[in-house]
Amino acid sequence: MSTGPELPPGEIAIGLSTASVYPQNTEAAFQYALELGYDGIELMVWADTVSQDITRVARLSERYHLPVLSVHAPCLLISQRVWGRDPAAKLARSVAAAEDLGAKTVVVHPPFRWQRKYANGFRDLVEILEDDSDVDIAVENMFPIRTDRFFGKYDEAAGRMLRRGGGPGTAVSAFATSIDPTDDGFAHYTLDLSHTSTAGVDAMGMLDRMGSGLRHLHLADGSGAAVDEHLVPGEGSQPCVEVCRRLADTDFSGSVILEVSSSAVNTKSERREILSRSLDFARENLERA
Repeated sequence: MSTGPELPPGEIAIGLSTASVYPQNTEAAFQYALELGYDGIELMVWADTVSQDITRVARLSERYHLPVLSVHAPCLLISQRVWGRDPAAKLARSVAAAEDLGAKTVVVHPPFRWQRKYANGFRDLVEILEDDSDVDIAVENMFPIRTDRFFGKYDEAAGRMLRRGGGPGTAVSAFATSIDPTDDGFAHYTLDLSHTSTAGVDAMGMLDRMGSGLRHLHLADGSGAAVDEHLVPGEGSQPCVEVCRRLADTDFSGSVILEVSSSAVNTKSERREILSRSLDFARENLERA
């Protein structure tokens, strides 16, 4: 594993999620991160076979002199069979992967409704895995499935409702526990600003509720649309500047990961430009005095 470039004392590490380069692969994320000057990588474990092979990921970390700052457990719908079908075993394996890679954080989603056994023991499992390792398991805020996604383009009236704090309207959650992990109470959290947008919740309020338990930030943006957008920060309606400044002005010691979508672009140069703009935003707003 690589320790990566030395950060100035007290500076917040800014990493790139391997999901941000989709449909390119894990190695491409390391290439972009090195070229653009990111401090490290968040490994999204999913269908990409390299992401599932921790030995190969460790070699990439060494080759590109970039540390793996965090591991995102395989808990997306599209990764239900990655590392087997037992979600508890997959979370344990993610913690072991983080230890092998020198990462300090594992990001995990709440259990789905149909994962009843996993859901019933989720809190205890998280506590046990944290007690038995040096890894923080940061449970991520999620969003419901909104009915307006099936009825055409998101409109300005819905946008006004969201900005008033009225929520996204009729929606159903796919998760067995709350989409706001602070409702259930965990030691560590991941705040995702694209998810707060889709859920129609107050990101600053969630930041306050997470408090000193906030370990990890997925920095992205959203316009309040019914789908999870992961826009470049500053290009949606979320308080990205305010969240970054809050972290910079406190003793936050976790990582900030750019988890933006570049899947719609056609060229590597367009993807590089998106990732560069995202990093510039983070550097400017996370700078500590």
